[in-house]
Amino acid sequence: MLHCCKNLSNCHVIPFSDKTLGLPYFSKGRSSSVLFFSLHFPGPLKIHISLSPQDNETHKNLLSVQIHHKTSMANLKAGTRPPWVGLGAAVWVQIASGNAYNFPLYSHSLKSVLGFNQHQLTMLGVANDIGENVGLLPGIACNKFPPWVILLIGSFACILGYGVLWLAVSQTVLYLPYWLLWLALCVATNSSAWLSTAVLVTNMRNFPVSRGTVAGILKGYSGLSAAVFTEIYSTILRKSSANLLMFLSFGVPILCFVMMYFVRACTPTFGEDSAEHGHFLFIQVASVVLGLYVLITTILDPIFHFSAEVSYAILVGMVVLLMAPLAIPVKMTFCPLRINQPEIRNQQVASSDETLQGEGNADKTEPLLKSSESSTYLGSFREGDEASEVAMLLAVGEGAVKKKRRPKRGEDFKFTEAVIKADFWLLFLVYFTGVGSGVTVLNNLAQIGIAQGIHSTTILLSLFSFCNFIGRLGGGVVSEHFVRSKTVPRTLWMTCTQIIMVITYLLFASAISGTLYAATALLGICYGVQFSIMIPTVSELFGLKHFGIFYNFMSLGNPLGAFLFSGLLAGYIYDNEAAKQHGLGLITSSISCIGPNCFRLTFLILAGICGVGSVASIILTKRIWPVYQMLYGGGSFRLPQTSTY
Repeated sequence: MLHCCKNLSNCHVIPFSDKTLGLPYFSKGRSSSVLFFSLHFPGPLKIHISLSPQDNETHKNLLSVQIHHKTSMANLKAGTRPPWVGLGAAVWVQIASGNAYNFPLYSHSLKSVLGFNQHQLTMLGVANDIGENVGLLPGIACNKFPPWVILLIGSFACILGYGVLWLAVSQTVLYLPYWLLWLALCVATNSSAWLSTAVLVTNMRNFPVSRGTVAGILKGYSGLSAAVFTEIYSTILRKSSANLLMFLSFGVPILCFVMMYFVRACTPTFGEDSAEHGHFLFIQVASVVLGLYVLITTILDPIFHFSAEVSYAILVGMVVLLMAPLAIPVKMTFCPLRINQPEIRNQQVASSDETLQGEGNADKTEPLLKSSESSTYLGSFREGDEASEVAMLLAVGEGAVKKKRRPKRGEDFKFTEAVIKADFWLLFLVYFTGVGSGVTVLNNLAQIGIAQGIHSTTILLSLFSFCNFIGRLGGGVVSEHFVRSKTVPRTLWMTCTQIIMVITYLLFASAISGTLYAATALLGICYGVQFSIMIPTVSELFGLKHFGIFYNFMSLGNPLGAFLFSGLLAGYIYDNEAAKQHGLGLITSSISCIGPNCFRLTFLILAGICGVGSVASIILTKRIWPVYQMLYGGGSFRLPQTSTY
């Protein structure tokens, strides 16, 4: 919205020639007037622009710019403590957001205590997946409310949903209807979407030049949440489903109430911070140590049968490792790093005396157009577009132009603008084929192990979980390195991993002795990479302004794939093969299938699906390669001018 204002003070004056601005009409009939414009943007930013003639002989014009930051948002610079405190707190919230992974820990109690049959229990599993992955509402809300509101809603969803389940399993309230429990489970696991969206969107905006690294770290911790909850379930809660549901009803909300103060939006800095790389590396190493720690203790527990004292000591060690990211702001407190701000050269300030007197406490004045140091990160994709962008701005002010152009890839899209783009649906297809096929194996991993003669599948599940974590963390690290050094699109790694997934599914189908563990490890890594690549890619192509909506829409590929490939395809083939083995004409869920034929056809179909995803990923990578050359052509991320964040 453009308004005319009468006075302009506290402004920085930067000369531009008519030729540079490309505005020959600017000097026609307006040499004796001064134009002032006020631009109001969404968020805490207001810009005043003054246009006036400086010299009739040189025909130069002045562009005077004043930026006001409202005090509603702290003006925090990257490299200070608040963003890193927020990231450390986000790790704990991300662990809490994995509460939906606990369904296998209490599902048996739903069946035994409440008397549900296998079909009813399976439908509750569907409710668990729907609640966890349907997050369009939190995606919309994160653009309208601060992070603490999103976390508050997620906390109340935990209290309400898991509270109803606890009342039923503990038999505090008898004869609750099945539909109410199904709805309560949807609400309970939907808290995962609210909590994850709040911390992911906030930290992606706080660290916009390290999106891949941040996404890999947060999704990596999310992958470890199941192991963390299992450790708590085995030690403190004494393997009681009722105690677990009570802990989820009150423990998770209390944690979020404590952390919501620290998870907050900060003003990002787009320059290079020499200490930032070391800080991220420390968090990554700490997360890997935590993953190895949980994996080793999980494997050794059934072998050595740890006592209660040893189990509590293991739990304390796990908590200490979870607190490791908070060591960064502690270190910054005791060892502060002095940062010398570069002075803005060639900057003329009008009425400096009035500037000092008129500057209020609520507004901070700084130049809109800075020196070339900031232009490395800010500015349009093409250097030649800078003049045209200014010309467009002034033309709108003159009333000569009223039409708004559509955003380019890399700028901030609205959801309605993104869904008509081929790149949007190509990315969704690639993600859907990757996670949809991977979650099919994950959901049936116990049955796959039993079919191939492995009776104890605990190690198999732990191996997949750890490799999934490695894939999530490593996908963010590797893609961030190559996108900065070689401007390689992140989707290239989705192509590579899905080609490996094709080979892995063929390895599963062959059922060669001794290959099950290797295939499971490979699939876990490739499955985890899909998450850490999709998140920064969708933000780079379509912007951070509506990132919450895009992220949660893409996440629908997970439950959709689970329903189509696991619920319909794998389940139908498995039951048919089991019926053939037992000589039954009817398909029933009470019999088991033994042998490689139980899942062979499923694996061959999944290999074909990932083959389609690989081709789509190659097409997408080729299409968006120029976008990444624009975004990372200078060796680091360059935020588009039109981007709000």
